[in-house]
Amino acid sequence: MNKPNEIKKSVMLIIDALILAAFLFLDQFTKYLAIARLKGQKAFVLIDGVLELQYLENRGSAFGMFQNQKIFLVVVSCLFMAILTFVLLRLPEHKKYGILHIALTAIVAGGIGNLIDRLRFDYVVDFISFILINYPIFNVADIFVVVGTIGLFLLFLFYYKEDDLDFLSFKKKKQAK
Repeated sequence: MNKPNEIKKSVMLIIDALILAAFLFLDQFTKYLAIARLKGQKAFVLIDGVLELQYLENRGSAFGMFQNQKIFLVVVSCLFMAILTFVLLRLPEHKKYGILHIALTAIVAGGIGNLIDRLRFDYVVDFISFILINYPIFNVADIFVVVGTIGLFLLFLFYYKEDDLDFLSFKKKKQAK
């Protein structure tokens, strides 16, 4: 890799780290507020019949699956985030991949945010209740994971072509003769 590409790569990784830090701060700060203001209280209605803030200690994963399986959830989270971090580090330094950086960083930030809770409290702090459709209570980290995942899905479906993902291959590129 030449020097300008190394600099571009370093700048992108610094931007990723700053986005990750901002997302983590937002997640952890909102969870702090949920613990301080909502724990032990009745639900706080934001929009009657639609949206409430309601404290919940989630000892499972999405939709309450894997209840009280902390070790399993920590291991799976770490493996998944390691894979996403590997992909982030392999991304080419072309602006075409900028949005992919953001989507992957959002997913990793959400995963780390919930992992922090799981390691610190043995549960994940959830507090956003979308009661209009009786949706499970969630948190800001969950929003990052869902939005990032939807973004990835749409990018892979409509934007990137198969050749755009060659950077993930372990095969050596054939030299042009």
